[in-house]
Amino acid sequence: MSEIKTLFVTRLYRAHLSEMGAGVDGSELEGACLSIAEDDEAGQRWCEENDYPGYTSYASLDDLPWRFPIFQALVDLLDKHVAAFVKELDFELGEKELKLDSLWVNILGSGGNHASHIHPHSVISGTTYVTMPEDTSAIKFEDPRLAMMMAAPPRKKTAREDLRSFIYAKPEAGEVLLWESWLRHEVPMNMSDDERISISFNYNWG
Repeated sequence: MSEIKTLFVTRLYRAHLSEMGAGVDGSELEGACLSIAEDDEAGQRWCEENDYPGYTSYASLDDLPWRFPIFQALVDLLDKHVAAFVKELDFELGEKELKLDSLWVNILGSGGNHASHIHPHSVISGTTYVTMPEDTSAIKFEDPRLAMMMAAPPRKKTAREDLRSFIYAKPEAGEVLLWESWLRHEVPMNMSDDERISISFNYNWG
């Protein structure tokens, strides 16, 4: 009897922050993100010099949980979500553990996008969403095998989700997505007139 198995599965974790305890106040978090963007002159210069379409604190601030108590409350929740994802992934961590390595604010205005990329030197990456306007872009994930498919024909438009070359996920404000850091992803152009605000992060093993 013939048999078809699914091999080498790519996991994507999605949940509300509040599933792991008292959530953070979305309005307060949004205000903190906007305040950081307004005051971070070094970050503003980096965005301008690198043609970043909006604002990110990625290259300028590495101590947001220390600066703002609400970010520390956020990290406390993220630690629990990452622990749940690690359990699902069956990682053998030994005497080490996954720890937050970096956390940064992203603000994409109308017409802004974030090109395809991965997060080198990390194990788990993710994003939690502060504001997601109705017409804003979803995050786009790429099948990690895509570059090796060579002469393969394209997938049907009706292909099952687990067989598609690209998957789009549009979370709601207050949700968190987690994935393994080698998974290539991008944020297509924000077609909304409003800002798309998110907070991204990496966890390392050590």
